[in-house]
Amino acid sequence: MKVLIIDDEPQIIWALETGLERNDYQVLKASSGKEGLELAATHAPDIIILDLAMPGLTGFEVCKQIRSWTNTPIIILSVRKSEEDKIQALDLGADDFLVKPFGLPELLARMRAVLRRSPSTAEPQESVFQLDDMRIDFVKRLVTIDGKEVHLTPKEYDLLRFMSMNVDRVLTHRQLLTEVWGPEYAHDTHTLRVHVANLRTKVEKRPERPRFIQTETRIGYRFRGEKREETLVASKNLTQS
Repeated sequence: MKVLIIDDEPQIIWALETGLERNDYQVLKASSGKEGLELAATHAPDIIILDLAMPGLTGFEVCKQIRSWTNTPIIILSVRKSEEDKIQALDLGADDFLVKPFGLPELLARMRAVLRRSPSTAEPQESVFQLDDMRIDFVKRLVTIDGKEVHLTPKEYDLLRFMSMNVDRVLTHRQLLTEVWGPEYAHDTHTLRVHVANLRTKVEKRPERPRFIQTETRIGYRFRGEKREETLVASKNLTQS
C-alpha cells in the first residue's frame, strides 16, 4: 500500500516515513505542493497525507487540485486548530483532519478508516449496513436497533443513510445539509441540529453520550464506526512542526 506524504518539514517526513514503513506501508515523499501533485499523478498512491502550511502551493490548493481528478483518500495534517481551516479543508474534499502533534496509532487508525470507505479499496456496496446493534436495510429503508424497528421520518432516514455511508468521516454542516435537503439549505444549521437531536433519541441508547452520531464542534458530525481505544491518545506524539 503506497502512502504519499506532502510536507515541507524534514522532521515530520522522517517521523512519518519511519512509522509507516514499520507498519508495512510503502512511502513516497514530497517537500512541496508542486512535487506532491507530480507524484500523485505519476505514482497513483493509495492514500495521501498532506500538510496545509507549505511555501508556494498551499495544502488547500493541493487538496483542491488532487480532488478534481481523483478520489484518493486525503488526510490533512496541520498545526492549525481553527474550525475555519478544518471546514475549508473538508469542503475541498479532504477525508479527515488531524492536528499536530499527534500519535502514530491514531494516524494509522484514521488511515484505516478512510481506506475502508475508499471506492478503490472498499467492498462492493451492500444493501444492508450492520454496526453493533444497528441494522439499516437500504432497499427497504428499514432501520432496526436490537432487532426492533425504528420509525424515522424521511429526512431522518436520509440523514442516517448518508452518514452511515461515510463511516468515520467528518461531514461538515454544509455537506450534510446540501446532500439531504439541497443546496438552498446549505447554511440552515438549526434544521440540521434539530434532526440530529431527534435521530439520536431514536437510535442511540444514551443520546447524551452518543455511540454512533458524534459531534465535531462547530464543524459537523462523524458517524463513528470503530470505538476509539483510549490507548491511542496516550501514545507518544510525533514531532510538532
